[in-house]
Amino acid sequence: MERLPRIEMIFDLLQKEPNDLFLNYALAIEHVAHDDFQKAELQFLKTLELNPEYVPCFYQLGQLKEKMGDNNSAISFYKKGIEFAQKQGNRKALGELNEALWMLED
Repeated sequence: MERLPRIEMIFDLLQKEPNDLFLNYALAIEHVAHDDFQKAELQFLKTLELNPEYVPCFYQLGQLKEKMGDNNSAISFYKKGIEFAQKQGNRKALGELNEALWMLED
């Protein structure tokens, strides 16, 4: 039996559970891994439609925008993620977001 690539497996699972937050996020991560930045961005944004305060998306979108050369958007995503991480008391994410912002603004 041939094994499907991970991106196809996630896509197939999403056909059954289109509103699954983790599957949508995982598909975006797979698009990044395949250097398909436009699809990744759309998928991260879809994930945020499902949960507008999903902090990992803000970090990943910031990283993605940096790769795409759009530092202003990256800063915006990091700052929004910082806001939600503070609100949620997520100190680990807060540290990662602050570090990414600091590195970009330095």
